[in-house]
Amino acid sequence: MDNASKIQKIISSDPIRWRLLELVRSLGLPDCWIGAGFVRNAVWDDLHGRTSSAVSTDIDVIWFDADCCSPEKDKALEAALRNLDSSVTWSVKNQARMHVHNGDESYLSSTDAMRYWVETATAVAVRLNEDGICEVAAPLGLDDLFGLLLRPGWRFHEEKSPIFQERFTSKGWLAKWPLLKLASDPEAAEIRIVLS
Repeated sequence: MDNASKIQKIISSDPIRWRLLELVRSLGLPDCWIGAGFVRNAVWDDLHGRTSSAVSTDIDVIWFDADCCSPEKDKALEAALRNLDSSVTWSVKNQARMHVHNGDESYLSSTDAMRYWVETATAVAVRLNEDGICEVAAPLGLDDLFGLLLRPGWRFHEEKSPIFQERFTSKGWLAKWPLLKLASDPEAAEIRIVLS
């Protein structure tokens, strides 16, 4: 079984995550995914032999529509999702405008925006398509996620390395998932760009 199929199995076996995916799909947003810790944490739990931990962090919903870039639209979508389920914290961001906030080149899609995320293992997202199939996007590949390797994304090796260091320190990932390893020489490994 390849790693994308493993993610599909992990997510489809988690009734809470599956229901949240259904709620996000109900909004009908273009190029829309739930990413970051939503997927990463479930995979790390699985690799540590645990059932998926509760969804306790922000639910990062990303979407892409260059014709609708107002932050107010994202806030309205967060409110709509809160009305559907207020037990989690929703964070909705149209990736068509986030390049300005992050100091990057314009993003071409949600998946393209994920290439600029802080850690390679975090640059993964899932969505339910119209047929109810869980799709996986992983523009930086899935090797680091399944290898339990913490490696900075390509913008965070040097230029933005303090952001990676702060996240590594503040998140307490090694205490929660002790099998994780920090990449000792992040530039030694080639970062593959794989657009789904």
